[in-house]
Amino acid sequence: MNQTRFLAAVAMAFFATQGTALMLAPLLVAIAADFDTSVAVAGQVATATFAAWAVSVVSVGPLSDSFGRRPVALTGLSLLSISVLASAFAPNLGILMALRVLTGLGGGMIPPNGMAAVVDVVPQARRAKIVGGLIAFTTLSSVIGVPLVALTADLGGWRISFVTVGSLLAACAVLNWFWFPRGEVTRDRSFSFFSRYRSLLALPVLRAILAANFAQRIAFMGMFSYLATYMIDDYGMSVGAVALPLASVGIGTVIGSYIGGYVANRNDRMHLIAVCASGGGIAALFLFSVDIPVWAVVVTATGATGLLSIPWTVLITVITEVSSQSRATGVGLLGVSNQTGAVGGAALGGYLLAAGGFPGVGYLCLGAVAFSVVIIVFFLREPARSL
Repeated sequence: MNQTRFLAAVAMAFFATQGTALMLAPLLVAIAADFDTSVAVAGQVATATFAAWAVSVVSVGPLSDSFGRRPVALTGLSLLSISVLASAFAPNLGILMALRVLTGLGGGMIPPNGMAAVVDVVPQARRAKIVGGLIAFTTLSSVIGVPLVALTADLGGWRISFVTVGSLLAACAVLNWFWFPRGEVTRDRSFSFFSRYRSLLALPVLRAILAANFAQRIAFMGMFSYLATYMIDDYGMSVGAVALPLASVGIGTVIGSYIGGYVANRNDRMHLIAVCASGGGIAALFLFSVDIPVWAVVVTATGATGLLSIPWTVLITVITEVSSQSRATGVGLLGVSNQTGAVGGAALGGYLLAAGGFPGVGYLCLGAVAFSVVIIVFFLREPARSL
């Protein structure tokens, strides 16, 4: 196996998959206008995506751990590329939502399977930094991919954005066909589904990780899902004009994810992620509640996403340490908390936006973060590190 090519294949898959999950944010206004509905209703297309994603990551971990990583990687990328390309031709909101369900099912296969494959082959001493680097590269999709989606939509409409992203996914599937290892070793070829979940969920530390991550994903996606809409509605920006601010915010995510790889190697990492999460929640509330210049909105949002990305990387690293031979299942469980948290952020954010305006989104972010900090401080004990 050429490890460099393998890591490149995984990184590209992560990048494209993350871009697929986030691409709706700058398109909600255009989709709502095309289908003659409100932004809050159109935002539920994202809710459908994340809900299906959560179902997928629940199912895919035991399959990957029992039968191997390569089949899961190729199946997920194929389903992603087909569903995204088909979304460009959706005649109504219902069909688009159904296709995004397929997108969620395909997307949910990629992160737990790919991360487990990487941890299988990377030495323990390098894991945290490799994981941090992969997540940082993944989040470049919010710096490069999401702004390009916004620019493409501004030039040719939101449907062209789906064609572009779908084509990228198809190319990524081809790369993985050639570069993903064909004969990876899987220690346990017997299929066990419920037993893997029972053994992992019996660990108090794993349950605490899932709860803390769930709350932080609510905060992150609640803020990110409605940031572009906030700038368009309150500051009069066009869809194309939000591309640069979204790129800046994405840089915060990249930096935070990369720093998280170093924080994950520290003995005081739990205390540090509690502090980072608190700062991110406070920044999100300030962002949506205080009338500030648009450049200050961008700076604040960049800082908030960066702070909320540090704990995410650390928690991914920790869950690979405690999951042992069920790593894909463990990362899949974290993916469930990611996507259910994203569902909560998109759905609750849309409800609070419709009920009380953008400050409600800020209070949602702060409240979710406060809950996660309580979990980290009082329930998340540092696990023993294993090879």
